[in-house]
Amino acid sequence: MDIIRKKMHSGMQWFFNRALIIKLLVLCISLGVGWFIYQKISAQKAATPQYQTANAVRGTIVSSVTASGSVATSNSTSVTTQASGVITKVYVKDGDNVQSGAAIAQIDLDLQGKQRAAQSYASYQGAKNALKTAQDKYFSLRSSMMTTWKTYMEIAQNSTYQNSDTSPNIANRNLPQFYSVSDDWLQTEADYKNQEAVIAQLQTSLTNAWLSYQQTSPTIYAPITGTITGLSLQIGSFITAQSNSSGGSTSQRIANVVTTASPTITVNLTEIDTPKVTIGNKATITFDAFPGKTCSGSVISIDTVGTVSSGVTSYPTTIKLDIPDPRIYSNMGAQATIITDSKSDALLIPSSSIKSDNGDIFVLLMDKNGQPQHNAVEIGISSDTKTEIISGLSEGDTVITGSTTPAVSTQKTNGQSGSIFGGGLRMGR
Repeated sequence: MDIIRKKMHSGMQWFFNRALIIKLLVLCISLGVGWFIYQKISAQKAATPQYQTANAVRGTIVSSVTASGSVATSNSTSVTTQASGVITKVYVKDGDNVQSGAAIAQIDLDLQGKQRAAQSYASYQGAKNALKTAQDKYFSLRSSMMTTWKTYMEIAQNSTYQNSDTSPNIANRNLPQFYSVSDDWLQTEADYKNQEAVIAQLQTSLTNAWLSYQQTSPTIYAPITGTITGLSLQIGSFITAQSNSSGGSTSQRIANVVTTASPTITVNLTEIDTPKVTIGNKATITFDAFPGKTCSGSVISIDTVGTVSSGVTSYPTTIKLDIPDPRIYSNMGAQATIITDSKSDALLIPSSSIKSDNGDIFVLLMDKNGQPQHNAVEIGISSDTKTEIISGLSEGDTVITGSTTPAVSTQKTNGQSGSIFGGGLRMGR
């Protein structure tokens, strides 16, 4: 009996152990399936793009282009000389105001300097004599013209060539005798007028000869009216003669004269930006030498021929400053922002939301269900960050400016996929 009871108890225990194992297996399977479904749903959610959006709003937009360059020398010129010798007098100092033609300094010429000055003065005297000769001839030609004119008028008013009502006798005026007198007068008149042109040319040559002599004379002159800058001459200083490769005289700079005109800035525009810029466009300019300082100006010139360097085409553009500043020197580095267009009350969206496909411009518009929709638009001007929308959107519409898709990762332990059970459930026999 005891043996039977023990067998029955052993059978019952086995039965209960088996039922427990089955329940545990069912529970493990259920948990595994649940975990798999959870992971799949989480992965799907994680793989859903996350959109960055912005609303279309009304505001003011300014379109501009930027370029770099330097300060030009349009408001100054150099004081130069071809003379050589020792400085004996200095009449001005740095910062003085001078008039055009005023004496700057005096030189005791050396031998080469005297030779150059003598040659220049001889050329000046030759030009002066040529002008005097031309003027004398001018008076002679005028006298001849007046004489032939008087002869012509006497014949033209003769009854043979003029009717009783003082009208021309056309038939007789076609005779050779009348043509001869008329042509003599016309020829002397033409010679007289041509001599006027000759005198004007010789006057220019005389001026040029005088200026050339001034370059070699012992006196150094101011070329224009303005303020002296960069003058470092001292009494006793020696100026050496300068020559070019062919032996001709060349000038050397000893100072500058700066006028009251506003400086100009020359910048190089790209071939893409140049068509956007027009004469009169306003600009803001900053300088490397003055961090934080901004000047205003306007475009006064665009060189549409351009230059090519290393295969890159650029177009020099000149900007005139609105207000002169004596601290701005020639050749200083400068950056310009040229305003090409501006609009107020424009419908604006971020430029990052604008897309194109084979020439078609569109945006991704967020619909009521939070889904992106392809939407064609017509754009206007743009700035660095904003773009004007002419048609295709309304104020308040939400556009997509960007999106991100989170990466899905699976953790592993010892080369095996992890689970809620760590290393997994081990079952013995």
